[in-house]
Amino acid sequence: MIQDPMAVLAVLLSFLALLFSLNATAFGERVFRVIPLLVFAYFVPTALSNNGIIPVDHHFELYVFVKTWLLPASLVLLVLSVDVPAILGLGRSAVAMFLAATISIVIGGPLALLILKGLVPSEMGDQAWKGLAALCGSWIGGGANFTAIGESVGATDSTLSLMVVIDVAIANIWMAFLLGFAGREKEMDAKMGADRDAIDRVREKVESFHAEVARPTNLPDLLSMLGLAFGITAVAKWCAPNLPESDIVSEFTWGIIIVTSAAMVLSFTRVRRLEGAGASKLGSVFLYLLVATIGAKAEFSKVLEPENVGLLAIGALWMCFHIIILMGVRRLLKAPIFFAAVGSQANVGGAASAPIVASAFHPALAPVGVLLAVAGYVLGIYAALLCASLLSWVARSNFVAF
Repeated sequence: MIQDPMAVLAVLLSFLALLFSLNATAFGERVFRVIPLLVFAYFVPTALSNNGIIPVDHHFELYVFVKTWLLPASLVLLVLSVDVPAILGLGRSAVAMFLAATISIVIGGPLALLILKGLVPSEMGDQAWKGLAALCGSWIGGGANFTAIGESVGATDSTLSLMVVIDVAIANIWMAFLLGFAGREKEMDAKMGADRDAIDRVREKVESFHAEVARPTNLPDLLSMLGLAFGITAVAKWCAPNLPESDIVSEFTWGIIIVTSAAMVLSFTRVRRLEGAGASKLGSVFLYLLVATIGAKAEFSKVLEPENVGLLAIGALWMCFHIIILMGVRRLLKAPIFFAAVGSQANVGGAASAPIVASAFHPALAPVGVLLAVAGYVLGIYAALLCASLLSWVARSNFVAF
């Protein structure tokens, strides 16, 4: 029904504005604690496109623009705010649980594919491991890395649409458990003998940082953010075609690596203080629009097709490996369940949902989720490329367990 790109943009932005306005009400807060807001951001656009209200065409002009320009621009704004010293200052347990979550995802995917490779239809060919590589990108950093890695390895739009459904289904079941842990954290930590004093120190440190940099947003700040985001993206798009490519690292990959690395360097300068004026919030606007356009390209029916059940099983086993390793490291370190939950969600959900899990434990701890999730964006590109290489190697091996 709606074909004009600007009209579709208006529909998606209005829908996202409605979601966040609802989230600010008591009713909306109760609803989104049961069904995370991110689920609606994915699936309502899917329902709109699958029912012919907005296009489902993967090559639709607006969807291409969001992926090629707003994705890297959002990474610049999100990574720009990363505070490496602050993250390291969160304590050994917080950093260890975050890294354990990342490592478990990097090794869990290839292991799951190795065990269940026989369930993947042969006609999918390389698209099977390429789709799983995109899923890895999502589970180490969130939606932006999902598209970045998927584009890098050459996953088709139909493969990415399928993986979106698998991603949201599995990741949000796990998120429901994490939110449940928030109501039992003291009991769980007491059984483990965890040191909860570290959480108080983290809360004070994060509150101090945000109080230091917070300031009203003004026009020069907004223009500076947009200039940096799109300026770095333009430079990256100019440099990327001149760099060597491989099966894993494409022109698009180089562009993402360039913008991520440039923003990481700037995070050590005074430019990172733009976070106080809302750099990550503006980046999140781009990110949620990306999430909505990915959802608009998804097709519900695909995941229910018999030939796709194998990929769903691999994703579920992958998440099981993640949980087992994460909880094993928590027991070894006697870490508070808060660090395990936020470390996991900072990887699996990214900046969109890590603050939700963190605030479920305590509202003042939401910035911890943001800090770790931003670190996930930085680490995610490199770790997911490593995982993509391992998935490619497993896919080409002759081992078949089932």
